[in-house]
Amino acid sequence: MAFMTLEKIGVSYDKKKQILKGLDLSVEKGELVSLLGPSGCGKTTTLRVVAGFIEPGEGTFTLDGEDMTKVPVHKRNFGIVFQSYALFPHLTVYDNVAFGLRTRKMDKAQIDRKVKEILEVCGLTELSGRFPREMSGGQRQRVALARALVIEPKLLLLDEPLSNLDAKLRISMRVEIKRLQKKLGITTLFVTHDQEECFSISDKVAVMNGGIIEQYDTPEQIYRQPATEFVARFIGFENFLNLERCGDGSYLAGGQSRFCSFMECPEGEFTGTIRPDDIRIAAPDQQENVITGRIGVRTFLGKSYQYEVETAAGVLKVNMNTECIYAEGDQIRLYLPEDKLILVRR
Repeated sequence: MAFMTLEKIGVSYDKKKQILKGLDLSVEKGELVSLLGPSGCGKTTTLRVVAGFIEPGEGTFTLDGEDMTKVPVHKRNFGIVFQSYALFPHLTVYDNVAFGLRTRKMDKAQIDRKVKEILEVCGLTELSGRFPREMSGGQRQRVALARALVIEPKLLLLDEPLSNLDAKLRISMRVEIKRLQKKLGITTLFVTHDQEECFSISDKVAVMNGGIIEQYDTPEQIYRQPATEFVARFIGFENFLNLERCGDGSYLAGGQSRFCSFMECPEGEFTGTIRPDDIRIAAPDQQENVITGRIGVRTFLGKSYQYEVETAAGVLKVNMNTECIYAEGDQIRLYLPEDKLILVRR
């Protein structure tokens, strides 16, 4: 049995708008799992159900074999880091971190030992006497993490904790979060809308859409083989082909070009998708997985050009290096490799 499970969780606001629709999620002990998706998909609501801020209308939340669905927030012993960090401005770093331990009535010696240990782990020892206003965004973020970790929580919940940082600091802080999480072995649920951030830090990713999880897998598997058109579009696929099944297991696009794919075709309605970087110029002797088109708009990207190629199956975006440059209006033959053409559910 998984360490943490959400089973058939349903949440509705005002008994009208349903936010979560029978959501299922399983997390193993020590994993860092991210909830990824656009605004309004239900990822923060899911986190708030786990935290205890929202009681679901239906379903069960279990942690380490214990039903936590109706357990109040203050009895869950979870560490939570919010987008705003929520530090006490009138308290020093040391006192901010010690706050949770003091509310648990620990003795002073034990509090001092635990606070100093976590400050060292988070690289904050030299800043222990400072106030939040005297620190950078990254330093305040580490204080919020230290405060969440010092209570030795059974679960760490991170709600878009890096969204207020600049791009360079976000990269360094996501590495820091991953390092701390692995060092301490703490099970973590991370909410983000940033695909790159999510993929770089997670053991598994739940891609959410409209209150359900469309795909739950490793970052590598989701990147290489998205399960649905929504997931593919969300993680950066730009080319979509309307394909027609043929009796021999191949597919027609645009009524004339024949394609094969290594992917098993999903049941029901489906479409083919491929990244702009994976399309190549066809060799003269290549016939299968080849489509002819005419160059439309050409855009310079620095190390490469992106071409919009008008084909019988629609416009395809193609990225090519600068060694051979095509002009608008040129006719070219494109090769879509079998192992790069992905079949996804609509």
